[in-house]
Amino acid sequence: MRVLVAEDEEMLADTIADGLRHMHMAVDVCYDGDAAMEHVAVHRYDVVVLDRDLPEVHGDEVCRRIVAGDGETRVLMLTAAASIRDRVDGLGLGADDYLTKPFAFAELVARVHALSRRAHRALPPVLDREGLRLDAAKRYAERDGRTLSLSPKEFSVLDVLMRAPEGAVVSAEELLEKAWDENTDPFTNVVRVTVMNLRRKLGEPPVIHTIPGAGYRFGS
Repeated sequence: MRVLVAEDEEMLADTIADGLRHMHMAVDVCYDGDAAMEHVAVHRYDVVVLDRDLPEVHGDEVCRRIVAGDGETRVLMLTAAASIRDRVDGLGLGADDYLTKPFAFAELVARVHALSRRAHRALPPVLDREGLRLDAAKRYAERDGRTLSLSPKEFSVLDVLMRAPEGAVVSAEELLEKAWDENTDPFTNVVRVTVMNLRRKLGEPPVIHTIPGAGYRFGS
């Protein structure tokens, strides 16, 4: 899952981002509305955690731009204003959910997960393909009853590949976009190395196939 945290309280923003990374999400951070606009123009996010009172460009305008964009990014709006009128106004802008400060981090995580599910086509909570079972919520994967010990990035790559439509090819760029954050060098070979290690752990017969010049395909 790729998440943007746009919050002008830098300590709060960094704390949220670190917590989400511990939940194996790829997270970018910015502290004002201008930077938020730049991020959403360059990257495709599953969820944007958006402070309503951002400086430079107000959070309301950032929300409007996101909603007018690809239609897949979900917005969780944060604000210190707790009145019903404020909540109605925030949702009226197109935000998908609304959370008032202070909040419990566990609730924020649960809401981010819920919004991410809404950002994608409906799939069962546990993926089961080619003898592989993957439970994203529990971070658990097995093949033919054998538990797989996967790193967070290996798990994320496998999750992206298994969620792709049958026969679809997923490019290395798409894997880099969905499983890593903006601090990753786009010219790195991290995707190839991660896929290589993942194949080794999955064992035979192979279920991840390289399509030269295009990317990777999951299936027999």
